[in-house]
Amino acid sequence: NTFAEFSRTFEKEIIPVLNKQQGFKGEITFATSGSKDVLATSLWDTQKNAELYASKTYNDVLKMLVNVVEGTPKLETTEVLHSTFNEISVARPVAA
Repeated sequence: NTFAEFSRTFEKEIIPVLNKQQGFKGEITFATSGSKDVLATSLWDTQKNAELYASKTYNDVLKMLVNVVEGTPKLETTEVLHSTFNEISVARPVAA
């Protein structure tokens, strides 16, 4: 019953954090209506940057989700074998 809150938290709190991470290329989040399971896939330019996020920022993201996630999400790193995405664009704030 927290799907709407999860979605709002992801959009308003987590995506801005991800956008600030070096090498972050995009996020795809999947959910099935009526299911409590969600699959979130982050795309990174290198494995090194993905691992840096996992070791330094991921725990902060988990804290943002504490009210809408049951248990501890499982974090895995994989390689892209095939993609039909030609380019993934991310709007990044410009520092003044």
